[in-house]
Amino acid sequence: MPLLTREDELHGYAPDAFAFWRNLAVYFCVFSVLGHWMEIIYCSFMDACFGIVEDDSLVWGDPMYPFLVYGVGVVVCAVALVPLRERLVAKRRTLVGAGAQFFLIAVVVCLVMELGMGFILNRPDALGEYPLWDNSELPLNVLGQAWLVNDVVLAAVAMLYTWVVYPLCQKALAKVPLRAMNALAVLVVAGFIILCAVKFS
Repeated sequence: MPLLTREDELHGYAPDAFAFWRNLAVYFCVFSVLGHWMEIIYCSFMDACFGIVEDDSLVWGDPMYPFLVYGVGVVVCAVALVPLRERLVAKRRTLVGAGAQFFLIAVVVCLVMELGMGFILNRPDALGEYPLWDNSELPLNVLGQAWLVNDVVLAAVAMLYTWVVYPLCQKALAKVPLRAMNALAVLVVAGFIILCAVKFS
């Protein structure tokens, strides 16, 4: 029996259900940390190949430091990209066509998110130096903040999460008894709040 059935792949968006938001809170917490680990791997590869990651980059710091942008990313996937996936699969004649269109839209979404985060958190100082990252000298940069290469990679990750990881997680958590799942969610969220209080202080 496959890990995911056709029904599993097409469902998971239930904003009228408490379990949807409870699970989403858990995903936000967990993937804020896992996202940092993923970025360590990605930046290690990019630095080894192109030497473009600064030595003092936040990514090289404490691996338990939450990168909240990835928590926000999984929320965007569940709230916006999962229903988009369902509409595209229903509309397109082939799954390949739906996947290709989804990927292109995901690139744009990732680009907009990277730009938005950059304009909010990574504004250059009076000397024109960026505090968190500097993409201004890279080819295919967008307004000095976003880098299209990053956005293509992030779109691939978003597609993997939306089409495979998220439905698998939903399927797995649905098997946990209700009281146990509610207790687990409280523990995860409480632990994450404590982690943020320690790391951001």
